[in-house]
Amino acid sequence: MAAGHQGPGAAGRRRLRHLQQAQGWFVAISVIGKEHFGTLDDGTKADIWTVSNGGITLKVLSYGGVVQTLDVPDRDGRTANVSLGFGDLGDYVTHSPYFGALIGRYGNRIAGGRFTLDGTAHQLPVNNGPNCLHGGDRGFDRRIWDVEPFTAGEDTGLALRRTSPDGEMGFPGTLEVEVVHTLTRGGAWRIDYTATTDRATVVNLTNHTYFNLAGEGSGSVHDHRVEIAAARYTPVDSDLIPTGRLAAVEGSPLDFRRPKAIGRDLRAAYRQIVLANGFDHNFVLDKGVTAEPEHVATVTDPASGRVLRIATTEPGVQFYTANFLDGSFAGTSGRVYRQGDAFCLETQHFPDSPNQPSFPSTVLRPGETYRTTTVHTFGTC
Repeated sequence: MAAGHQGPGAAGRRRLRHLQQAQGWFVAISVIGKEHFGTLDDGTKADIWTVSNGGITLKVLSYGGVVQTLDVPDRDGRTANVSLGFGDLGDYVTHSPYFGALIGRYGNRIAGGRFTLDGTAHQLPVNNGPNCLHGGDRGFDRRIWDVEPFTAGEDTGLALRRTSPDGEMGFPGTLEVEVVHTLTRGGAWRIDYTATTDRATVVNLTNHTYFNLAGEGSGSVHDHRVEIAAARYTPVDSDLIPTGRLAAVEGSPLDFRRPKAIGRDLRAAYRQIVLANGFDHNFVLDKGVTAEPEHVATVTDPASGRVLRIATTEPGVQFYTANFLDGSFAGTSGRVYRQGDAFCLETQHFPDSPNQPSFPSTVLRPGETYRTTTVHTFGTC
């Protein structure tokens, strides 16, 4: 990433210069800036980085690699933040439900917080009922990341790096991780994940942005229309652990192969929806694992006209409808967040893969490089 590197400059930011307006999008020269966001109890400082390009503004914290703000235009060119988050570091530390977080070492659940690799058993923290969720109680979402800004041609972005030591949260191997956020002039937000290890381990990285395309704090996303290119999903038990079976979505409320409003079947008396308190399921993408990102999902907000299209190299995506937001805290707008006020589409390998030999493997060995990419493209209708 050294080639083409361009830091924030002496003043800490570059001025935004509008070049043109086309189809309601303000196209701008890239902007990178950094500000102090807060201080942890141990005295560690956290920064917030701002990147703008192609009409999109992205704000990312060094704490947890959190995507705090994501500003995109609607069909009339009006910009709004479409990512739920907090304006205070303390809120992220004390009660964030992974808002915008960089998730690792293992996204989603591992049953009993245990897995065996090459004959050796590994015990992880149990932080979600009987399971390990999103890498444990001090996963990547609660660590400070090194952040380096860059420009590359007409693209701009941030490279986040961290060394996860052997044994951190019970995971074997020293893991060298890089997560690169790139904003393109074409209105896309791309995330490239890479990792290497010195000992066999398991890895499943993702981003946990809570989206509301009508705007953060605007209320329910029940009218958003979702399409997911998946004919199957992984049913879960009462602890939200996959049963190991791949079930057909056809004839069920989990069929999103054609655009459907989130709220249409959200309260269906269907066992899988009852168990998850809404949608919180891994969809088995028809394309499988691919070398390059392929389109897998589209979400449209009819009111604002914003459209989000997602492409990924991953074989699965967790569709989650913010089932556990309960109005107990407010976000950056000052409005409280309630159940159904957002959705997540977390691209991933499947939950509990280390204990499910029939699932695509998440094992990473020395000499190999973990690579995965997800691209979020914003537009209007």
